[in-house]
Amino acid sequence: MGMTMTEKILAAHAGQKVVSAGDLLIAQIDLILANDITGPPAISEFEKIGKPVFNKEKIALVPDHFSPPKDIKSAEMCKRMRDFARKHEITNYFEVGRMGIEHALLPDVGLIAPGEVIIGADSHTCTYGALNAFATGVGQTDAGAAMASGTTWFKVPSAIKVELTGKLPRYVKGKDIILTLIGMIGVDGARYQSLEFCGDGVSELDMADRFTICNMAIEAGGKNGIFPVDEKTLAFLKNRVTRDFHAVTADADAIYARTIVIELDKLAPVVAYPHLPENVHPVDEAKEIMIDQAVIGSCTNGRLEDLAQAAEVLKGRKVHPHVRCIIIPATQDIYQAAIKLGYIDIFIEAGVAVSTPSCGPCLGGYMGILAHGERAISTTNRNFRGRMGHVDSEVYLSGPYVAAASAVLGRIAGPKEVLS
Repeated sequence: MGMTMTEKILAAHAGQKVVSAGDLLIAQIDLILANDITGPPAISEFEKIGKPVFNKEKIALVPDHFSPPKDIKSAEMCKRMRDFARKHEITNYFEVGRMGIEHALLPDVGLIAPGEVIIGADSHTCTYGALNAFATGVGQTDAGAAMASGTTWFKVPSAIKVELTGKLPRYVKGKDIILTLIGMIGVDGARYQSLEFCGDGVSELDMADRFTICNMAIEAGGKNGIFPVDEKTLAFLKNRVTRDFHAVTADADAIYARTIVIELDKLAPVVAYPHLPENVHPVDEAKEIMIDQAVIGSCTNGRLEDLAQAAEVLKGRKVHPHVRCIIIPATQDIYQAAIKLGYIDIFIEAGVAVSTPSCGPCLGGYMGILAHGERAISTTNRNFRGRMGHVDSEVYLSGPYVAAASAVLGRIAGPKEVLS
């Protein structure tokens, strides 16, 4: 019986030759992740067990949600994680100034490799499937227990085969692909399933596109998203991952719950209206929607390629006088690279506020909270009611091209309106 990519990884980590959808198993974990919100409760659960950490090199702790601390409570949460990291000599603790948004940081520093099992006390841990890993979010109790045991349990998910075909049009990127998919199947369309991406269209996607797509697998209800390894994957891994790894491919006779075909050449830039990521519309239908704020960044779209798109739009232009534009590079290395490439000068000259790496406004933390009745376009991953501030504010989701063009025109706009 053939297996999907996800099934192969879980079988290998459970010491079994074959697994299939619905099986329950205990798997070895290659990396456990927590942040400044989820880390402290996970640590409390770990301490109830009364054992040492299973491996100080296989736990990653990243203060990124409310860090640098925005208030006393967030400072205390960061301190709790910092003290734990020092006590247990956690190798991969990333302090302020050396950190970044966790889901961009960990792949960039070589902590993720193909064929591995990664769990994180954060729902967007599924990002790492872009590197052919099985990566998924777990609860804080499961994360804490895994810190002691090095294992956790899974029900093997069934899989949806997402076949990408054709060529990407200009200005269409990974965010448009995943929003289009979510618009097709809904926010529960892949509930507890693996979204497995394949097809000749995969070669059209750069690694930033793949990270974005896997990042939002959870927004379709998915257990994980995963891509096969190709030359672009290997180029990304080169000089980052020095340990041996075992990439997986799906068997020709693997069983899928269904197959969805996305013809890339037929796609256009899109926007997800409030208050769900499934409420997707072509950007050309949104031209009458005025905005108060534009946010470019987050674990979804804070990579250097995303900043390049924003710089392309903003170069030589000004942010609309009625709009606040906030750009947040996802890591310190990305920030520094953007400085060297001149992107930060472009942003500041355009009237943008540029922040140190942080999740910030994505989850309504800080650095861009919305007031009553305000409207934002954002490259983040969720637009639930009250997500970025007041319960009566609105968040529209898009990729960086659309967000930057909207910042310039003061209303939701496609990049062709600015760059043509």
